[in-house]
Amino acid sequence: MRVTIFGSGYVGLVTGACLSDAGNDVLCVDVDAQKIERLKQGEIPIHEPGLDALIKKNAEAGRIRFTTDAAEGVRHGLFQLIAVGTPPDEDGSADLKYVLAVARTIGEHLAEYRVVIDKSTVPVGTADKVKAEIAKALAARGSNAEFDIVSNPEFLKEGAAIGDFMKPDRVIVGTDNPRVTELMRALYEPFTRNHDRLVVMDLRSAELTKYAANAMLATKISFMNELANIAERVGADIEKVRVGIGSDPRIGYSFIYPGTGYGGSCFPKDVQALIRSSNAVGHKPALLEAVEAVNERQKAFLVGKIARHFEGKLKGRTFALWGLAFKPNTDDMREAPSRTIMEKLWAAGARVRAYDPVASEEARRIYGDRAELAICASAYEAIEGADALVIATEWQEFRSPDFDRLKAGLAQPVIFDGRNLYDPQLLERFGFRYYAVGRGLV
Repeated sequence: MRVTIFGSGYVGLVTGACLSDAGNDVLCVDVDAQKIERLKQGEIPIHEPGLDALIKKNAEAGRIRFTTDAAEGVRHGLFQLIAVGTPPDEDGSADLKYVLAVARTIGEHLAEYRVVIDKSTVPVGTADKVKAEIAKALAARGSNAEFDIVSNPEFLKEGAAIGDFMKPDRVIVGTDNPRVTELMRALYEPFTRNHDRLVVMDLRSAELTKYAANAMLATKISFMNELANIAERVGADIEKVRVGIGSDPRIGYSFIYPGTGYGGSCFPKDVQALIRSSNAVGHKPALLEAVEAVNERQKAFLVGKIARHFEGKLKGRTFALWGLAFKPNTDDMREAPSRTIMEKLWAAGARVRAYDPVASEEARRIYGDRAELAICASAYEAIEGADALVIATEWQEFRSPDFDRLKAGLAQPVIFDGRNLYDPQLLERFGFRYYAVGRGLV
C-alpha cells in the first residue's frame, strides 16, 4: 500500500519504518528541510533502539523515502497520516496549529479519494476540525474530491516503540464509515495476523481513548508515589508493599514503581490537556489535577532529602547525577525529573557532574556550556570528588555498580536513589548512607 506520513518526528519515523518493513511504499513529509536532508543521508534525529537499522534497511530497498514536497505527499498515498506535534499551549491545552496546517495542505492538493488518519495525540473533537479544514480548502478550489477521517492514536513506549508497533496490544480505529474499517484492517493486517487486535469505535471515543490510557498510567505512578511518602513516615517499605499489591491480578505490577515522578513527551502533556479539555466542558477533574500536583511535588522529592541531609548547606557542593533521560533506552529529556533536580541544586549554589548513556548531547543542547554542569563520559567519572550520588534514571548499567569503587570515588558515602535500585541492607554493609523512595533511611 502507498502511505504518506506528515511529520518525521518520533511517531512519524517509527510508524514509517514499521509500515515500510511490512512491504508498504512509505513517503515521509516534513517542513524541516535540514531534517529531511539528514534523513536522506541516513542520520536518524532521535534515539530509539533498532530504528536506525530498520530505516536504513527499508530506505536501501526503496520502501521509505523523505521529502519536503507536500503536494507529492498528497499525490502519493491512499493513506495520509498526520503525525505532527501537539505541544502544550500556554494554558496547558494541546496546540493544534500543526495538525490543522497539515489538514489545510491536504485539502489544497487533494485530487482523489484519501483516508486521512490522525496519529497525533489530539483532544476530543479534533477529527471534526480536521474534516472542516480539509473541506474548507477543497471548497476554495471548487473541488469535490472525497476523503474520510480516521482517529488512529499511537501507543508507542519510548525505548520499545518498534516492538509495540510490530506486535500491538490493540489498534484503535475511530471512524464513521464502515468502508474505512476494512481499509485500516488491511493496513494493519501484517501486525495483527495472529489475533485481530483492531478495536473499532466512533471518532470521539478513539480520541478520548488515547488520553484515557496515558492518564490512567500517570495516575498509577502518582498513586504509588503518594503511598511511598506515607510508607516512609509510618516505617513501612514501599517495595514490599508494591510486591504485596502487585500480586493481585486486578492491580498487576505494571506502572506501580515509586520514584521521582513521570516525565517525557506524553504523560505530562496529555494529563494537562485532558484537564483543560475537561474544564472547558464544565467538569472539574479533581483526580487528574491531584495526579499532576503529586507528580510535580515528587520531582523535587530527592532535593528535599538532599537539603535535609546537608542541613541546607548546598552552596559549593558537588553532586554526581546518574541518569538524564526521563526513562531508560531514550535520550528524551522533556519534563524529565533530572531537570528539576539539577535546576534546584543549581539554584542552591551546587554543581552537578552528570552521566547518561545516551542523553548527554540532549543535555548539552538544552543547557549549553555552564560552569555548574559537567557532562561526564562514564558513571564513575561523574562520582569523582562528588559529595553524594543522585540517581534519577534506572538505566541497566546502574543496577549493579562496584560499591567499593563508588565509595572510594565519592567524598562522602551518600546515595540518594530516586529509583530504588539497591537493597538497603547491602548498602548498609558497604557503609553507605542510603536515601531511597518510601524506604526510610539506611
